[in-house]
Parts: sequence; C-alpha cells; structure tokens
Amino acid sequence: MSIEKRVLQVEALFYKLELEITEFQSHTKLSCLTGCGKCCTNPEIDASPLEFLPWAFHIYLNGNAEKILRDLNNRATSTCYIYNPLSLLDKNNGNCSEYKYRGLICRLFGFGANKDKYGQYRLATCKIIKEGQKENFEKSSEAINNGLSVPIFTDYYMNLSQIDFRLGNQIVPINKALQFAIEEVLQYYSYRPMPNGFHNCA
Repeated sequence: MSIEKRVLQVEALFYKLELEITEFQSHTKLSCLTGCGKCCTNPEIDASPLEFLPWAFHIYLNGNAEKILRDLNNRATSTCYIYNPLSLLDKNNGNCSEYKYRGLICRLFGFGANKDKYGQYRLATCKIIKEGQKENFEKSSEAINNGLSVPIFTDYYMNLSQIDFRLGNQIVPINKALQFAIEEVLQYYSYRPMPNGFHNCA
C-alpha cells in the first residue's frame, strides 16, 4: 500500500477517535489543563512508527525530513522531539509543536481505557486529572463500567495494525517511532516519483 493511502487511513482512524473523545468529554467533563505538558515529558513513552506516519509525510512534503532525521539521530534526551516546553526551567508546561500530527498514544492518553485483570475498564490518565478533577474522574470511572462509551486502547491499536501490520506493531520509544516513520517515507520515495504537485521535497 502506498504511503499516501496509509497516511489517509491513519488520519481517518484519528478522526474517528477525535469524535469519540469529544463525545466522551461531553459526558464526563474531563479535560486536560490548558498549557499542561507533563505527560509529554515522560522519557518512557512508547509508540509505533505508523501513528507518526502522517507527521513524517507532512515534514517530508515540507522539505524538512532529512534535517529532522539528523536531529533525531543526534538527540541526547529521550523526551519527545516534537514536545515544545514553555522554557528550560518549566518543562512541565508547554505544547505539542505538531499537535495536528500527534500520535495515537498522545490522543488516547487521558481519555482512553484499558481492562484490568478483573475485566473492569480503567481510564488511563494522569495524576493531575485524577486528583484535580476527582469527582468527574470517579463518576467517569463508574460510568464506563455501566455502559458509557469510551475509546479503548487495544481496539485502536488493533485497528492501526490492520493498516500496516509491520509498522503498527513495532512499539518503540517515541523518538525511535518518529525516526522510523521518517525513514519509511524517505525509503519509499527514494525510488518512486514525488506525490502529484510536489517536487524535490526531501
């Protein structure tokens, strides 16, 4: 399957998730704090290259893929490359510099659930939401086990892997996922013509 078709399918999956999260938030009133980027500073975030394929394709079309790949190869820190902290002194506040192209893990965390060993759904969210929005969090936790629809991590990752089994099941540290996504795009176009309307983008 072409890069373009895979990108469109990943974006369609993200659009479906966005609708589901919006509906979930309208019922639960849960939300991230404005400007909070604490979860993005976690050095142990794992992701698949496939969820960042739209981002890699985007930067390729804008002519930045090779430069960003070099930056990633030389990066000393494991904090997500596309996270933009407010300052060096305040790394917990900031934003995603490529929010439109953020990965599946970034979209699900906070508003997605997994099943525990007892078969109960548990929201995968941060301490800030659990404690700062305690009443809504507790009501939401009860509601999802009483039938309230919530995005399920395993369902979305299964749907992702059906687009591209190899890239969708390769779970690696997030900066490696970004790197592998760029390499996939660069390798694909190394012996194929550019997408229509684009020239010499690399």
